[in-house]
Formats: sequence, C-alpha cells, structure tokens
Amino acid sequence: MTKMADEEFAITGLTSSYAFLLMTINEKPGIQPKEISQHMQLTPSTVTRLVEKMEYKGFVERKYVGRTTEVYPTESGTALQAKIKKAWKNLYDRYSSILGKEEADKLTALAFEATEKIR
Repeated sequence: MTKMADEEFAITGLTSSYAFLLMTINEKPGIQPKEISQHMQLTPSTVTRLVEKMEYKGFVERKYVGRTTEVYPTESGTALQAKIKKAWKNLYDRYSSILGKEEADKLTALAFEATEKIR
C-alpha cells in the first residue's frame, strides 16, 4: 500500500508522508507541531524533521509566537493542495480497482476506525 501511495503521490513531487504533512498544514494554517504529531501519530522529533525539510523546500514556514511554534503553508505549499487531493483520489481508485469498491470502502473505514482508537 505504501508503495502504491508513493507512486500516486509522485505527481506532487513529494512522498506520501510529506504530502500528508502538507495537507494537514494547508487545512489548518498555524497548526502547532504537537498537534501535527498527534494527527499524524508521529513523534515530535520526527515532525520537527519533516517540517524543517518542508521549510527548506519552501512549502511551509514556521512562526514563533512567544514560546510556541506555528506552522503555515507558503504559496507554493498551498498551490500543491489540488495535486495532493488528486493523488488521494488516484490512490483510492487504484486500490478500489484491485479490491473492488465495497472492499475498498471497508478498508478505508477500518483504517479510519483503527486510527481513532489508537489516538
């Protein structure tokens, strides 16, 4: 599944992990790294590394407000949102064609449920 995701997300120029990070930031500009780590179920140090790399590439920027850090998309980051959504749709279509729509919907629902339980 990860291989398929990375193949579909290639249209964005990012791996699926970086695309998911950018999508999260695009949907909630000013999000704090702690919330990103909870949303993505990653350690804070991993999120910091991902954000630093995306900042270096020019897709996000960090702003420091007192003792907190907020992460915002840049224009370049916001511009990728449509491609990210297209990649998600392509991925869903691809595994739906293999599993069948009903099974693909079950898989999606189960993955969402599992994520919610883990949180």
